[in-house]
Formats: sequence, C-alpha cells, structure tokens
Amino acid sequence: MASKLLRLASNIYMMNYPLKKMTTIPIRHAVTSETGAVLPKPEKMPFGPVRVLLTVLPGLYLGATISKEGAAFLEENDIFVPDEDDDED
Repeated sequence: MASKLLRLASNIYMMNYPLKKMTTIPIRHAVTSETGAVLPKPEKMPFGPVRVLLTVLPGLYLGATISKEGAAFLEENDIFVPDEDDDED
C-alpha cells in the first residue's frame, strides 16, 4: 500500500515536471557470465534456521525477563498499581 502511494506521488511529481524522465532500476537475475558460461550455484548458509533460533530465543527471553522485573519494580514502589475497583466494571 505504501509503495503504491509512493509511486502515485512520484507520478504526480513527474507530471508537473515533464522534462525529467522516469527512471527504473533494472533488476537482473544473472545465471550466465559475460562469456556465456553458467554461473555456480550461490552458497547456502548452513544451519540457517538454527542460527535464527539461537538469535531470537535469547532476545525473547531477555525481553520477557526485563519486562517482568520492570513490572515488579513498579508495583513494589507503588508507581503503577491497578486499583481493585477497576476490576468490577
């Protein structure tokens, strides 16, 4: 949706300034070299999903621990304590 709005705004801008040409970024999926030889397959990252899990899980655990400790600190110092009357609504 955002890319469509950006493209629309760009087209409106280009209509106001017709001397400027609209440029596109060429995308090329090369499978051969300049001489016509077939390029080798790209290298695969070994243990990709395992690496993602080893990165994401400690981050989630650390974030949950910080949130839990922060909530306990706020409640202990009476900074944010929900009133019991609020539960009756």
